[in-house]
Amino acid sequence: MAPFLSALMPHPSVLLQKLSCPPHTLDRKLPKFVPFASVQGRQELAVSTASDASPIHQIPPDFTPDDLLGVLRRQKDAESSLRLLNWVSKKENFTPTSSIYKEILQQLGKAGSFDQMKGLLQEMRLSGCKIDAGIFQIFIESYSRFQLFDEAVNVVLNLMEEFGVKPNTYICNFVLNILVEESKIKLIELVYSTMTSRGIQPDVSTFNILIKALCKTHQIRPAISMMEEMSSYGLVPDEITFTTLMQGFIEEGNSEGALRIKARMSEMGCIRTNVTVNVLIHGYCKQGKVEEALGLIQEESVKGFSPDKFTFNTLVSGLCRAGHIKHALEILDVMLQEGYDPDVVTYNTLISGLCKLGEIEEATCVLNQMAERGCLPNMVTYNTLISTMCTENRLDDAIELARGLTLKGLLPDVYTFNSLISGLCKAGDYEIALRMFEEMKNSGCSPDEFTYNILIDHLCLHGELGKALGLLKEMELNGCARSVVTYNTLIDGLCKNMRIEEAEEIFDQMDMQGVSRNLVTYNTLIDGLCKSNRVDEATELMDQMIMEGLKPDKLTYNSLLTHYCKQGNIKKAADIVQTMTSNGCEPDIVTYGTLIGGLCKAGRTQVACKLLRTIQMKGMVPTPKAYNPVIQSLFKQRKTREAIRLFREMVEKGEPPDAVTHKFVFRGLCLGGGPIGEAVDFLVEMTEKGFLPAFSSFSMLAEGLLSLAMEDTLNRVVELVMERADFTESEIAMIRGFLKIRKFHDALTTFGRLLRSRVPEKVYN
Repeated sequence: MAPFLSALMPHPSVLLQKLSCPPHTLDRKLPKFVPFASVQGRQELAVSTASDASPIHQIPPDFTPDDLLGVLRRQKDAESSLRLLNWVSKKENFTPTSSIYKEILQQLGKAGSFDQMKGLLQEMRLSGCKIDAGIFQIFIESYSRFQLFDEAVNVVLNLMEEFGVKPNTYICNFVLNILVEESKIKLIELVYSTMTSRGIQPDVSTFNILIKALCKTHQIRPAISMMEEMSSYGLVPDEITFTTLMQGFIEEGNSEGALRIKARMSEMGCIRTNVTVNVLIHGYCKQGKVEEALGLIQEESVKGFSPDKFTFNTLVSGLCRAGHIKHALEILDVMLQEGYDPDVVTYNTLISGLCKLGEIEEATCVLNQMAERGCLPNMVTYNTLISTMCTENRLDDAIELARGLTLKGLLPDVYTFNSLISGLCKAGDYEIALRMFEEMKNSGCSPDEFTYNILIDHLCLHGELGKALGLLKEMELNGCARSVVTYNTLIDGLCKNMRIEEAEEIFDQMDMQGVSRNLVTYNTLIDGLCKSNRVDEATELMDQMIMEGLKPDKLTYNSLLTHYCKQGNIKKAADIVQTMTSNGCEPDIVTYGTLIGGLCKAGRTQVACKLLRTIQMKGMVPTPKAYNPVIQSLFKQRKTREAIRLFREMVEKGEPPDAVTHKFVFRGLCLGGGPIGEAVDFLVEMTEKGFLPAFSSFSMLAEGLLSLAMEDTLNRVVELVMERADFTESEIAMIRGFLKIRKFHDALTTFGRLLRSRVPEKVYN
């Protein structure tokens, strides 16, 4: 990118030096709860609009059609407009014009009052008012606004001719363009075939629209064939034709294909404007090929191309996406040197790029420079910064920036509040998040589904299930959509707190509310039922899940398997694995680890060892969850050598042993009656790896050492553990004092109390 920058810039950029941050408002802390704008304040900040009322007395006694049209245009209520039309139609010597009918049709269309539109159209015909294609354009536009595309097409196919108006190329292009934007390919084909059958000649715009439709659906070759077909109608492709094809290739990630179209364009003598070159630059930048984009600019500059604002914005965006923020800032400098004022898009792109790198201070500098250069930041600008501040746990700065928006004539929107609420929840300040939520509503900003989901998730996480359920009810009362995510979050929270009946009620609510359950929904409730020892109901739920077309996955089967293994029902557990395999769901290491644990619990250690070997032969790497129960079981059976061998094998072949593994081995060595030196050596080994022993095991070693008069060794291992456990100086001094005067009981009691505070027994027992 250096050649391009040197070509455009006579002197090296000094923009980075210019970005010396002046003191900004974020350094000044404000109270967290200075109120946001109230509903009244939000209304005062909103743009005031004229009253929709259209009193009849506003019409002068000797009014003209233009007078009436002026009143109608100020009247936004279609029903009132109709009443006004009925009133004036009774006046002598007054006939509504086509413009008056069009205005009312547009108002009815915006309201979706299609029957009244048709009634007004009939009235037009009866009054003898001219009905032209523009009237039907309003119908097409209105139907499309409400996603009624079949009806929009029917206007061209039937309605127009019913009123004696023949569809022309323009009206066909109009409906085609709408259909292309919505990717309604079958309807596009229907309109085009109707044009052909009725002899409506396509023009260049028709073909450009059809080519765009094909490119949008990734049909590049048919799009090129469509361009070739243009000559049979005596038409020549224009810049839009070629540019559309280039965009099609770019969307496919084929910049070479786009360049071939560019060459074809030159061969056919079609003049290129900045639009064409910018499309190619955008394509390169989208693919991360910023060097190629810069090279193209250099190449085209020789042919008279001069980068415009879109070019610079595209380059800034491409460089930011590629992480080259310094070069993006240099492009900003070039824009200024070339006399282009960067717009809000340019600055927002830079701020977004800096924020993605966590460079909040630099992003704030750019924000300050925006204001200095007369470019007003918008909500996208502020929301980007606020969101990043929340992500970086700079919540005070984020809240302060949000609270200052009203002073700038802006209002925090739902995205602003969602960022703040999410940040507060992640920081554990969910009580403050709830207060922020109340402020959001009080300020007139309606929470959306994401807002509620954030709060419900964190309330469930903290066991505040009553509040979480209250928010679900509030969503319903406020007409806020509840998705499967909302319900799944609640079901998960209820199941984790063993409130299974309530989870089942929420599960049933989903059906009544028309929310489709997914695999996560079923798996969560099945797991909850299994943990509540209601495995028969869990099995029935799995059957229901299959009937609804959902296929059980590993999580489904593993929940059932875990239950049976904990109950010691190895036959049922083996049946689950068999069912799982026969249904095409291959057991994973979690499945086998669970089954191995169940076998060991049932005293079938040798079978567990064989299964461990089997999964290794399958190419799986056993995890500590698979090794640990076997190692523990072997130690319990006093098979110390086998247990140690398996541990050493685990170190060499498996995943690194975890804290539980080390504690099982240490405990086993302490209880196993083997050489005490092995237990001491292992204690040294595990502490060097960062694992601490539980005191219940350590006390066994200590008793053994004392019984063998190995007091120096005891002192040494106590010192080692105290160092690794980060005992305080005063704690160490106290224990050393007891050891020095041979008060071993007091020393170990104190040592045990302090060690338990750092290593809870439940971690491994």
